[in-house]
Amino acid sequence: ELRREAEELRSTIERHDHLYYVLDQPEVSDAEYDAWMVRLRQLEQQHPSLLRADSPTQRVGGAPQEGFRKAEHASPMLSLDNAFSQDELREFDRRVRERAALEAADYVGELKLDGISMAVRFQDGRMRQALTRGDGRTGEDITENARTIRSLPLAFRGLPRFPAGLGGETGMRSEIEVRGEIVMNRRAFERLNRDRLDGDLPPFANPRNAAAGSLRLLDPRITASRRLEFFAYALLREGQPVMSRHWDTLETLAELGFKVNPHRTRGRGIESMIEFASIWLEKRDTLPYEIDGLVVKVDSANLRSELGSTARAPRWAIAYKLAAQQAETVVEGIDVQVGRTGAVTPRARLRPVAVGGVTVSRATLHNEDEIQRLGLQIGDHVLIERSGDVIPKVIRVVQEAADRRPFVMPDSCPVCATRLVREEGEAIRRCVNADCPARLKESILHFASRRAMNIDGLGQALVDQLVAKGLIASVSGLYALTAETLQALDRMGEKSALNLLAQVDASRSRSLARLIFALGIRFVGERTAQVLAAQYPSIDSLRAASADELQQIHDVGPRVAQAVRDFFGEPNNQTLLRQLREAGLAFEQHPDGPEPPSGPGPLSGQTLVLTGTLPSLSRHEAARLIEQAGGKVSASLSKKTAYVLVGEKAGSKLEKARKLGIPVIGEPEL
Repeated sequence: ELRREAEELRSTIERHDHLYYVLDQPEVSDAEYDAWMVRLRQLEQQHPSLLRADSPTQRVGGAPQEGFRKAEHASPMLSLDNAFSQDELREFDRRVRERAALEAADYVGELKLDGISMAVRFQDGRMRQALTRGDGRTGEDITENARTIRSLPLAFRGLPRFPAGLGGETGMRSEIEVRGEIVMNRRAFERLNRDRLDGDLPPFANPRNAAAGSLRLLDPRITASRRLEFFAYALLREGQPVMSRHWDTLETLAELGFKVNPHRTRGRGIESMIEFASIWLEKRDTLPYEIDGLVVKVDSANLRSELGSTARAPRWAIAYKLAAQQAETVVEGIDVQVGRTGAVTPRARLRPVAVGGVTVSRATLHNEDEIQRLGLQIGDHVLIERSGDVIPKVIRVVQEAADRRPFVMPDSCPVCATRLVREEGEAIRRCVNADCPARLKESILHFASRRAMNIDGLGQALVDQLVAKGLIASVSGLYALTAETLQALDRMGEKSALNLLAQVDASRSRSLARLIFALGIRFVGERTAQVLAAQYPSIDSLRAASADELQQIHDVGPRVAQAVRDFFGEPNNQTLLRQLREAGLAFEQHPDGPEPPSGPGPLSGQTLVLTGTLPSLSRHEAARLIEQAGGKVSASLSKKTAYVLVGEKAGSKLEKARKLGIPVIGEPEL
């Protein structure tokens, strides 16, 4: 009888959560709702066997987290290419039709919400894990925070009507992934900023920043207070669309209890999408949340698969950015800031002005060449433009001030006083000191990343604390951390501290190639670091190499060579290297370790396409092997494709490869 009462209460509360948070159609008073919640919580506390993980009472966990672990996405969460005019939308349509040999394509148009992407995994119809977009391939596990979002169902409201082979009981038992956008509406954003100002805290720049910050809080209870919303737009199984058409995906998501943006359309041909866009150009300010454009997507899943993707964006979708909003104001001063990569950029301090409902007091000036191009001096009246960006930009000088003063770019870093470097052909000056306080956090995160020194557990929140409290002033400071130091940090337990120290200790034996990559030398990516490590058996020999010498290496051009010389020539970096050597890191190539080819590899000049699940390798591992052998990996088939690497449950690419006569291989042949 108690079990039946608990089930009825859960069902009732979930129904009214859906009405309130998803459909915006509340039917009961807060007092009545609260009484149901109190009774359900009472039953679960008195009879723990009645408690379920997806119960409405479990939306907010009690204990703060100690950090976020990372996990790989089932398929990459790619960015979108942009269109800024109707002609560019028509050009996108032309490319789609030409690639697919169609007279007209069917499209779906949706609002482009200005928020944060998230992927949510469901097992047996119940929420199991939520990941941030991260770098597109790997995201952070924010499950506990995601559970606090009331518009995100903890379980499907009904059985999805999946196509044959993907639905029914079999489909429900497999893992289903829902992707969508996390947003903070304007009212919640304004309330949050009022509360922060009352507490002497700096306000967030815009709702997107506030949503991002809220998702990455270590205490889910604070996330719960931020009133975030989740709008779903993708339904995947094993990284592939479940439904044959995107429109059916959106309808199915709504049936499953997800909040799906009602402002969408479908039509044949790009002109129907242009008409939809023109409507929302006029109405965007009436929405309760921010949008920064519209998204046009090919409706057919089969056609999407045929069109494929580039390395960063799908060829079957495009973001149509809305017209920017402008206003006039006065430049009261120009400051410089040091970015996370060491780039030193000027920013205009503006007389505060309202642009599109947001008060703007800063604007980017990009670089010193841009200031000269604008003919800008301090005191001038300028036209600024905002198009959903955090920092607007200066478009032109409207009126020169009578007492205008020229701005002079500094020669040394305003934070650490290191000499700034401006490479030939570049407009940006850079601080190349890896330990510059302005870029220290990013340097540490890169150093500890999975493909560099692989120090698991050292995430953004922990690095923020270490730097803010002055416990680390250099990347090398990681190797001086103690259990006592770590346990004194907020939400850092003894077990977590010991685990992290074990990871730091293990990183001392990482390969030379990983260390070179971890140093964060500009233009030196993972592959280039492997090539350099194969050519130079130690850090000392690499440091002694001249730019001309470096350029003799396959895949190393003048920009890379000069960046390597700049890095090793900087005294602060020499100090860092000495400290890392004293900490016991491997400064020489392991004699028995595998070395990538220093010249052309066995797959040089060849492009491979991957499809399906391989027996023992992940797609990332397979791609890395191919690249180490000199080959390239593409997401789509073409006449230049040398091989198609096929695993289990291969998609349409296998059939297309056979039609085109492209050789098909498996993992053993690779």
